[in-house]
Amino acid sequence: MLAIEKLNKTYANGIQALRDISLEIDYGIFGLLGPNGAGKSSLMRTLATLQDADTGSIMLDGIDVLKNPQVARSMLGYLPQDFGVYPTVSAEDLLNQLAVFKGFINPKERKEVVAQQLQLVNLYEKRKQKLGTFSGGMRQRFGIAQALLGSPKLIIVDEPTAGLDPAERIRFQNLLSEISQNRVLLLSTHIVEDVAELCPNLAIMNQGEIIRSGNPQALINDLNGKVWTKVIQSNQDTGDSSEWTVITSRMLRGERWLRVLSDSQPDSDFHSVQPDLNDVYFTALLEKI
Repeated sequence: MLAIEKLNKTYANGIQALRDISLEIDYGIFGLLGPNGAGKSSLMRTLATLQDADTGSIMLDGIDVLKNPQVARSMLGYLPQDFGVYPTVSAEDLLNQLAVFKGFINPKERKEVVAQQLQLVNLYEKRKQKLGTFSGGMRQRFGIAQALLGSPKLIIVDEPTAGLDPAERIRFQNLLSEISQNRVLLLSTHIVEDVAELCPNLAIMNQGEIIRSGNPQALINDLNGKVWTKVIQSNQDTGDSSEWTVITSRMLRGERWLRVLSDSQPDSDFHSVQPDLNDVYFTALLEKI
């Protein structure tokens, strides 16, 4: 289990990136959802021991991550948002070198580990191929292979599906599900669909704080009977903010659909709709404004 308690971080420029972050995360995939600048990457870097916190604690299976970063690193795997590779080096050669850094000194053992990891992410047949020729999805799968070296108890993946085409995104989601057994996999993203499709539990961050957390379906159920929609003209005013709490206003099949939060029917043109995780996300952000 990963236990985070009252974590705070303020940068030298005065920006408070983390404000009293407290979470308890069990094995499986946990989604961390929030807009760009919400503090997700700051939390990821702190958990990965790449930066210190000002105050607070992080415990991973009984290990104090902040006080024992070297020990914690042996239990961590990290795929950052911008995962760079050496374009002229093969997948096998780079993973072999990364395995050395991870402590696999015995050549025979290291060769077996590298082969196993590449097979797991379905890149073994491409092991001799230069990384510069890999697609975005293949690079991300290679990133997971390196993050899995040493069988870590915590794997952190930061915006892993951004920029992937639909087929690669589905393939990568399936991989994340497969590798999340018997470990904590923390998925940080601003893509609501990734969390909805993968995560049994989530937290929503904004302005450095956790503003909502829990089971996605339970959070959706909390909005039952409170989400209403209607079609409006493209040039029509969406209404005064004091009159309607607008969740989203978006074009769909050539029509503009207004979606609002209300305990009762806002007017006769609105009809009630089943809420979804996007509604949870945007209503949580509205409360923080």
